[in-house]
Amino acid sequence: MSFKNNKVTCLAKKDKSKKGTIDKNIEKLIDLINQQDNYYTTSSCSGRIVLLNRNNGDKKHQVNWLLTTHDKTSLKEIKKALEKKDDKDIWLMQEAAIIHICCKTIEDAIKILNIFKENGFKRSGINSIKNKIIVELISTEHMDTIIAKKGEILTSDEHLEIIIDEANKKLNNVIRKIKKIEKLIN
Repeated sequence: MSFKNNKVTCLAKKDKSKKGTIDKNIEKLIDLINQQDNYYTTSSCSGRIVLLNRNNGDKKHQVNWLLTTHDKTSLKEIKKALEKKDDKDIWLMQEAAIIHICCKTIEDAIKILNIFKENGFKRSGINSIKNKIIVELISTEHMDTIIAKKGEILTSDEHLEIIIDEANKKLNNVIRKIKKIEKLIN
């Protein structure tokens, strides 16, 4: 199948993410990439803040998601989500933005990779060159910390507010990077 046919087929597929839609903070960038003849996206996340327990493992299907947001959060939101806690360990995490892009040629892959790496997506590289050329672009913002052990909250509200503030700052930084790259792709 040709690159063009693969692109049409991929972009016509239903979004398989848990949310079922592209995150609003990255939607414009994804549209700009997909408008290019030599690229199409296969998955993306604009970065997020999550509250979860990991007692069953670290894989997405093994954790209990108490809160997921692609926007800033607050102490009030976190406390409300903590009402759903059980006797497990609870983690608050801020996760990096990630985009997978299929590229027509290796030169196209290097070009898009350089744009992203030069603008803060340092944890990026070419993942596949065998059947399809796929680049994985990951921003550097990330944090995770345990906030409850066996159901017992380990931190004061004041300390939790500091953690949430840092997570919000990191998420805002990701969004700034995305906006900057939009201008370079446009």
